[in-house]
Amino acid sequence: MQVTVSPAVITGTVTANPSKSAMQRAVAAALLSHGTTIIRNPGLSNDCLAALEVAENLGAKIKREFDHFEITSNGVKPFYDEINCGESGLGIRMFTPIAALSELPITIEGHGSLTTRPMNFFEEVLPLLDVKCTTNEGKLPLHIQGPLKPKNITIDGSLSSQFLTGLLMAYGAAAEDVTITVQDLKSKPYIALTLQLMSHFGVQVEEKNFETFYFGKKQAYKAGEYTVEGDWSGAAFLLVAAAVAGKAEVQHLNTASAQSDKAILEALKKAGAGMLEGVFTVNIEKAPLTSFEFDATDCPDLFPPLVALAANCKGITRITGVSRLAHKESDRGITLQEEFGKMGIKIELQGDLMLVHGGTGIKGANVHSHNDHRIAMACAVAALTADGPVVIENAEAINKSYPEFFDHLELLGGKIAVNV
Repeated sequence: MQVTVSPAVITGTVTANPSKSAMQRAVAAALLSHGTTIIRNPGLSNDCLAALEVAENLGAKIKREFDHFEITSNGVKPFYDEINCGESGLGIRMFTPIAALSELPITIEGHGSLTTRPMNFFEEVLPLLDVKCTTNEGKLPLHIQGPLKPKNITIDGSLSSQFLTGLLMAYGAAAEDVTITVQDLKSKPYIALTLQLMSHFGVQVEEKNFETFYFGKKQAYKAGEYTVEGDWSGAAFLLVAAAVAGKAEVQHLNTASAQSDKAILEALKKAGAGMLEGVFTVNIEKAPLTSFEFDATDCPDLFPPLVALAANCKGITRITGVSRLAHKESDRGITLQEEFGKMGIKIELQGDLMLVHGGTGIKGANVHSHNDHRIAMACAVAALTADGPVVIENAEAINKSYPEFFDHLELLGGKIAVNV
């Protein structure tokens, strides 16, 4: 799909899309529960739909209603010996330890960029928990056979917090008097979200400094109701759009959320955007923007909207955390440099530091998403203040996390032309 975004003034009100991070975790918790869970305000992105399919293949019965899903489960009891996590990094890292709770041999597949992401972590850690595990030279497919037996282990948290999320959720269903110790954990807010959701489903973990996670007496997930909050990752693009091209109110955003990408508010304040926060809403208005410094190590998904913001800021913006970008849907540091370069924005990569030369004027251009949803959205936001239309190739990549994005941008006054 090719989408052309023309310069435009943003104004209006829009409701944030559901958080795919929270939705996927809720689906996993519902699978691990006994009984029927109702998930309201469900996400329908590709990653969320993949999570529902995995849960179904691992034993849950899923019923889709008009405004919610009903997930009935009796724990992990696989219907099939293979699951496919689509292109979801969180999905495969979370569901692999959960699937390993079963003694059935299971093959775990994915597609797209997921086939190139490293899976060595599982080969190193799962055997410590009595799970047989093999990969294709560190890549998919994964072959596992449990059952997983929780033990005291120490793991490396530097690559991604998503591996820890999977272990925590699996331990929650089976652990007793054991501790997971983590070294060099990245993206701590995402683990806070995991623990928050586990608690909602009745499983408590004693956490100390995000270094040790202790499970006392054996617990069980409890089925119930869960409402998915708005997604700060997707809303970040709308908030930046308002900051650079007009004004907007984005609703259904919990300003007390554990989502790490809520940090976009800090970046917008540093850049000088006009802002008014409510409890579940944020108003952003364009103001003179200046370069800023920001550490995105714990929120690497913010790099694309931060670059779109920085491109409109006078001066050189410094963003740290580039090392977290290599194993995304694309190598995002290089991809941002390449595609924003086409629009006349100079980006320098210096180790873990990204320098964005802003305020020089964004040019209309033909760009490519590299099949990366956040690259497509970042280019669309940049187009709002360009000197001409920006044509985005492979724009359907947004379906991975935010299929409503172009509709929402258009609702706020964006000029969008779609060529399927």
